Amino acid sequence: MTQDADNDSPPPIEVTQASQTKNVPALPGGRPVFVLPDDAIALVPVRNLVLFPGMILPLTVGREGSVAAAQQAVRTERPIGILLQKESGKEDPSSADLHHVGTVAQILRVIGTPDGSHHIICQGMQRFIVKEYLTGYPFLAARIEKVSDGEEASQDIEARFIQLKNKAHEALELLPQAPPELATALQGFNSPGPLADMVGGFMDIKPEEKQELLASFNLQTRLDRVLDHLVKRIEVLRLTKEIDDKTKASLDKRQREYVLREQLKSIHHELGDGDGDDAGAEIKEMEKALVEAKMPADVETHARKELKRLARMPEASGEYSMARSYFDWLIELPWSKLSEGSIDLAAARKTLDDDHFGLEKIKRRILEYLAVRKLNPDGHGAMLCFVGPPGVGKTSLGQSIAKAMGRKFVRVSLGGVHDESEIRGHRRTYIGSLPGNIIQAIKKAGTRDCVMLLDEIDKLSRSGHGDPTSAMLEVLDPAQNVNFRDAYLGVPFDLSRVIFICTANMLDTVPGPLRDRMEIIDLPGYTAEEKLQIAKRYLVKRQLIEHGLGEDRCVMTDASIQRLIRDYTREAGVRNLERELGALCRNAAVRVADGAHQVRINATDVAEILGPPKYESEVASRTSVPGVATGLAWTPVGGDILFIEASRTPGSGRLILTGQLGDVMKESAQAALTLVKSRAEELHIDISTLDKSDIHVHVPAGAVPKDGPSAGVAMFLCLTSLLSNRSVRHDTAMTGEISLRGLVLPVGGVKEKVLAALRAGIKRVMLPKRNEKDLRDVPKEARDKMEFIFLENVDGAVKGALGKRVQASPSNTAKLRRPKS
Repeated sequence: MTQDADNDSPPPIEVTQASQTKNVPALPGGRPVFVLPDDAIALVPVRNLVLFPGMILPLTVGREGSVAAAQQAVRTERPIGILLQKESGKEDPSSADLHHVGTVAQILRVIGTPDGSHHIICQGMQRFIVKEYLTGYPFLAARIEKVSDGEEASQDIEARFIQLKNKAHEALELLPQAPPELATALQGFNSPGPLADMVGGFMDIKPEEKQELLASFNLQTRLDRVLDHLVKRIEVLRLTKEIDDKTKASLDKRQREYVLREQLKSIHHELGDGDGDDAGAEIKEMEKALVEAKMPADVETHARKELKRLARMPEASGEYSMARSYFDWLIELPWSKLSEGSIDLAAARKTLDDDHFGLEKIKRRILEYLAVRKLNPDGHGAMLCFVGPPGVGKTSLGQSIAKAMGRKFVRVSLGGVHDESEIRGHRRTYIGSLPGNIIQAIKKAGTRDCVMLLDEIDKLSRSGHGDPTSAMLEVLDPAQNVNFRDAYLGVPFDLSRVIFICTANMLDTVPGPLRDRMEIIDLPGYTAEEKLQIAKRYLVKRQLIEHGLGEDRCVMTDASIQRLIRDYTREAGVRNLERELGALCRNAAVRVADGAHQVRINATDVAEILGPPKYESEVASRTSVPGVATGLAWTPVGGDILFIEASRTPGSGRLILTGQLGDVMKESAQAALTLVKSRAEELHIDISTLDKSDIHVHVPAGAVPKDGPSAGVAMFLCLTSLLSNRSVRHDTAMTGEISLRGLVLPVGGVKEKVLAALRAGIKRVMLPKRNEKDLRDVPKEARDKMEFIFLENVDGAVKGALGKRVQASPSNTAKLRRPKS
């Protein structure tokens, strides 16, 4: 095969075609002939190729300089120099890019091919060292010094020569398709130098390693290096041959087993003992299972086709296991199996009341859902989606619905799923393919009308493996899931009887088309009284059982649970509350194991067991000075309070915003400052000094990003409090966006924000007037404990939240006074 010296497109050159050339002809026309000194030759740089003395190799020349050098050598009938490039990617190598040791070569033939490429066949003659590069030629040229082997007749060299010849014969025997002429050629070598060059040239080693052999002028050193490389190659060849022999033996064994099985089948057939054929009996069992599966007609036709294909396939075949696994999936799916239970609304109502405290609106909606299903079992109905922070009971509501309907319940976790194949299944193109999570859950349930909970649907993410949210559209759309096609099954499966229930922490990451197919039911969180009842009815009993305690061995008072809720957990759900109850139970378990008959945990014992309180009411201390307001915020894990602080310092009238604020909150702060300035007179604010002061607005917890369109009122009151020197009432929190005209605009998440204010000990909440209707979603016990002020404009906020003017202390006045220049 021709070795590439370079790959550039060559200029035109007159050459003799390979079929017409016996001797190297002179090339008429073309470039002029240059006169080189006697000790100089033209050079051809090559990539990834080392020519040893005595070797004959074809080279492809393409670069303009290489073509010119070849022309010069052919027309002057002089040898040419072959040098290896240091970097093969170099397109136009200079003298610095070439090794200094090369091979003098005689051009035996020049061949032109129809595709326009040019080849020269060279024979290596002798090593040379570059002494000096010459300039002024259209090709690389250099003065060289030829180097001969200078073989020395010694016992060391003779021993290495014999060893090399033996190792070369051993390598040829290990090669699978070694030409016999090569072994004959080895026998003809009587000199160690040419043998070392021949073996080094034909060995499969890196060009850099071959160049190292070429540059080894000392014969003994060269022989040692060639022997070292040859020994390593022999080890690789020996391992390769062992692997080939083992593979062949394995194939022979499989072929022998196949022949024996075929002979056994023939023997059974001749004896008339067809029932004794295990393979035939197994096929009959699979055919019986196929009939019992009661598949749709088109699916059964496909399954019978697969069964016939499986019957003709030998068990030793690598494809047999894949085909058998696929057929097992087909016959094990519940194509026609339905649940035997019926919907009893009275039992369903009792189940929901027993499993969940409160949540009256949600229970009512679930009962409506069940009533529609009872009256119209074949109807599509709505896809319910429970949205709320962690620990509010979204998953347990799905379990209660399944129990109330008397159906099997399966849960599919979608958190972190980023591969579309996890929903649609993997194609049967490789070993280990499986159906998607939906079909796997159907098989696990054993009925095609199960209740399937799609948990954390907001955690689906797109990646290079497809978009799982788009695949979920087919699953949840009643018009499409009648013929849901899993990529593994390759046949449609009816999902219309499955009751899909989804859960999510937030809807912002759920695409609009997917959200449009679901009915959203919000679970914002629980009040302290609801948490107390949930703990007494469910959590305490569950933790006592898990820790090996009974109600007679450990008693937790209501006061201890209330202190847990108030001082150690501040969450919308009850997950952390149950975790802290577990800590109390572990302490009690130690005392009971030590011999205590009964352990009673009071409110005073909580701090001794769990340590100092984790949460304290800091609203009064934070808002006792002018320039601080308490806002309300919505988060994916429930509502929370937000302190907004402002300070005034000497400056140039800048507004400084800190605390990881998003663009929306920054705009709210700028709008609030503009509104304060526009109403300065009625707010009794002296704005004449504002251009000499900087206003710094800071929202603490600076490491947490904060953004949202509901902080306008809090920003306005914070700045008004600072500039008018009046404190905001510490028992008041507010939410709402403002306009530059002073209007208070509505916001979302009212229930979550009100419950967060109640948890923080706030008694008064200021809401936009247009959000008054949203208070219907707030539990009655929470509404009864709080005072609500509804705002149409910021005047009501100033009237309801700001107290009397505070006299500035001398120290505060000094801080605002500009130093004299």
